[in-house]
Amino acid sequence: MENIHGHEDLAVLTNGDRKVLCDEIREYLVSSVAQTGGHLASNLGVVELTVAIETVFNTMRDRLVFDVGHQSYVHKLLTGRQADFARLRQYGGISGFPKPYESDTDAFVAGHASSSVSIALGMARARTLLKENYDVIALLGDGAATGGMVFEGLNDAADSGEPMVIIFNDNEMSIDKNVGGVAKHLSRMRTTVRYHGLKRRYRSLMNKLPGGKAVYRFTKNLKDRVKRAVLSTTIFENMGLAYLGPVDGHDLSALIDILKIARDMRCPVVVHVFTQKGMGYAPAEQEPSRFHGIGKFDPITGKNLSASVPTFSDSFGQTMVSLAEKDKRVCAITAAMPGGTGLLEFKKKFPNRLFDVGIAEEHAVSMAGGLAKQGMVPVVALYSTFLQRSYDQIMQDIALMKLHVVFAIDRAGLVGEDGATHHGVFDVGFLRQIPGLLILAPGSMEEQRQMLTWAVERYDGSVAVRYPRGGDRSYRESAWDGNTNLVCHRQGKDVTILTYGTMLDNALDAADRLANQGIQATVLRIMNLSDLPVAEIRSACCGKHLIVLEEVSGGTGIAGDLALQLGEAAPELIVHSRDLGKNFVPHGSVNKLYEHCGVDGKSIAEYIQEVLRNEN
Repeated sequence: MENIHGHEDLAVLTNGDRKVLCDEIREYLVSSVAQTGGHLASNLGVVELTVAIETVFNTMRDRLVFDVGHQSYVHKLLTGRQADFARLRQYGGISGFPKPYESDTDAFVAGHASSSVSIALGMARARTLLKENYDVIALLGDGAATGGMVFEGLNDAADSGEPMVIIFNDNEMSIDKNVGGVAKHLSRMRTTVRYHGLKRRYRSLMNKLPGGKAVYRFTKNLKDRVKRAVLSTTIFENMGLAYLGPVDGHDLSALIDILKIARDMRCPVVVHVFTQKGMGYAPAEQEPSRFHGIGKFDPITGKNLSASVPTFSDSFGQTMVSLAEKDKRVCAITAAMPGGTGLLEFKKKFPNRLFDVGIAEEHAVSMAGGLAKQGMVPVVALYSTFLQRSYDQIMQDIALMKLHVVFAIDRAGLVGEDGATHHGVFDVGFLRQIPGLLILAPGSMEEQRQMLTWAVERYDGSVAVRYPRGGDRSYRESAWDGNTNLVCHRQGKDVTILTYGTMLDNALDAADRLANQGIQATVLRIMNLSDLPVAEIRSACCGKHLIVLEEVSGGTGIAGDLALQLGEAAPELIVHSRDLGKNFVPHGSVNKLYEHCGVDGKSIAEYIQEVLRNEN
């Protein structure tokens, strides 16, 4: 493995050498990810597939577009980044997703799903318009095809005729699987080099003969009619795409052969590949969901090394079970994340009231609207970063209709090692634009339970409850009663810090540090981000300076609105905004990222000291 740095090194190997390489890669992935954490099962499943892709195509020139980009580890190992894996997903280290700034072999950023066909088609069209020469490959996996955008891209790709290879890494479900002995035989025949070589030679000959093109069209149409009579056509062929497969995704020789065929067909072609998540590592084969994204673990036993602590996701799931037991109208909707959002126990107890729609957030939200309109109480559980994709549906199909839908927004704020594509730092900004949508920000798991219960049982409108990844850090006390919107956690005389959610911990840490320097800070927290309690804030503020501390992208939080309103009500008060800044936040531990963005307790305390010094 250490001798492989790209396509040229792979191309000269024998198939026997490549099989040895696959074994080495699996062993390395297990030992490396055990130290750093990361997405293991999906990458173990694509070892042979990635080796085949990198052998047939030169990704330094050819464009490989990942869908659900966490399956890119093997690609990174084969394109010169082996030495960097010790710092995978760590602050300053390489990302767990494709990043063009890391390597020219990473064609495009891939963090969210279902966009690869569209991106690849754009690249193919650019190649044609600019008269350049390279191949374009889209690699889908881990349920990306459950997103409707994939089929929008496939529809356009079929119409375009642009040469491109679309690989479906099918590791969970089958898409129009062919059945029967004849189907399997014809599938094998259609995926041989000899068969496609004969097709190309026949077409070339017919194009040269007088009337040959008409003969070719007749025989092709006849062949297609016979094929449809004995072989179930796939959705891809019905859309006008060439289809190859299915093929065993762990048969390296077969993969290389079929990818060469697909490349040489010079049309939009789908290659259907079956793989097994966790392949080659027994613990991941047995529990692929647990090893999908895992922290540090013992590579021998597969057991987690970090202590398991209750999380906001766990708390949400427990609360949902309790609510559903009391009210048969309560149901839950998630988008391919029943485990990640804490809904596995709910699924077990109420299988008919848990709707996992796949990677289809737009559909999830609109379906919730239909459920609510007809009398159900739907709770939509989505990660903040994926909620972005359903913005139009939240506005048009929920808020505009004033429907009673509850949004449980998981992973709000910084999520850590997954980085810029997954940080939940935009939802406050875009949700506050929607009329009538109530946004609640609990500061503890107990408060989360109370807010969710209130939202389901007592509120009669659209409401979002946003909470972070992980669990409680230090704050425990709950002050929520359905009416309270401003809580004073510490009284001081020199300066005021205002925040919400679990950023309260950072604010209290800053206040402690200031107290050691003889500066007394008032610490305030709001709970409802939709209706700012301006008069109460004005009355509670001490000193001339109000520091608004938020875990959001620069300028997208409440600080600007609050400054505008306080500017009229309290012109003597100076409002300072402290958030994550205008740039996309990189990957790393959450605490390291707080420091990076200057919103940890130490940085906030230093900022306030500087503000007070300048005043004097």
